[in-house]
Amino acid sequence: MNYFRSTEVKEIIKKALKEDIGKRDITTTTIIPENKYAKAILLAKENCVICGLNIAAEVFRIQDKKIKFMSNVLDGEKIKEGKIIAHISGRAQSILTAERVALNFLSLLSGIATKTRAYADKVKPYKVKILDTRKTIPGLRELEKYAVRIGGGYNHRMRLDEMVLIKDNHLKIQSSKSKIKDLRQRVPKNIKIEIEVKNLREFKEALEAGPDIIMLDNMKVEDIRKAVLLRKIAVSKIEVSGNVNLNNVRKIAKTGPDMISVGALTHSVQAVDISLEVL
Repeated sequence: MNYFRSTEVKEIIKKALKEDIGKRDITTTTIIPENKYAKAILLAKENCVICGLNIAAEVFRIQDKKIKFMSNVLDGEKIKEGKIIAHISGRAQSILTAERVALNFLSLLSGIATKTRAYADKVKPYKVKILDTRKTIPGLRELEKYAVRIGGGYNHRMRLDEMVLIKDNHLKIQSSKSKIKDLRQRVPKNIKIEIEVKNLREFKEALEAGPDIIMLDNMKVEDIRKAVLLRKIAVSKIEVSGNVNLNNVRKIAKTGPDMISVGALTHSVQAVDISLEVL
């Protein structure tokens, strides 16, 4: 099954079109004759990693099955300002009505892929994975996490049902550090257990409990280095999280963690400037 034509993705697109159009595109249907045919291009207005071409194509396809969408590049390609991304042809009304929704998806997803690639390139010499988080726009997580993968990153859990992740607020309500063994009896074997720690003392306690992953939250680079050394050959993997940016991610990677999670990949991304221009 084509992922981009799955029921879930189609519903996201249909909702976006309904949100944008309302009852009808009153400007286009008033000015442009129904039988008018047009050709257009999608143009990159800045350097970026392109992502979401199939989503954009599906937007036009749902609006009008007769629209032809021909991509000139593939998702994941680094392109330069001025690059013609795709050619579009069909009924002018349909192209103009679907334009904004297609561009919104394409610009957002390309922004995520571009930012993710910047982080992935920074840590390239080291054996560490750049992870996303659940800090996504409600309703768009599936697409945003796809963009992270296209950019060279990896997905953390998609939903709460995929992993046990014991964070500080859980521990404030119910101490769980000493109950990892009990948890393993209560969750399926394929479900990983991760625990968040804020200092080396908590890290040592977590190591004894033996979770699959220990998350070092907002810890200093020197403490991250010490934690990696303390782990030695322990089973638990180390994830670093909190206040990670392009200026410090390489220093963090150099200490030797297995993963670095970056909420900024999705929660504060800058959309790429892409335009649709009628020829």
